[in-house]
Amino acid sequence: MLSGISWPQLLIVLVIVLAIFGTKRFRSLGSDLGNAVKGFRSAMTDAEEAKEELSDNSGEDADFENTPVEENRKDT
Repeated sequence: MLSGISWPQLLIVLVIVLAIFGTKRFRSLGSDLGNAVKGFRSAMTDAEEAKEELSDNSGEDADFENTPVEENRKDT
């Protein structure tokens, strides 16, 4: 799809985009993109920590002896 576009054509498009939007908007776009990547990375590390915490607790067995269903069966 982009194989027909050469470097000079891409440079012309970049100059036109800079002329329309200005450099200030591109600077803010770069910082916003950086903050988004930083937020994504922190969310990924939080998710990994939560996964490790859950896997650490998975060795314990659940106690199903005194569930409400079992108590109702004993009464009848």
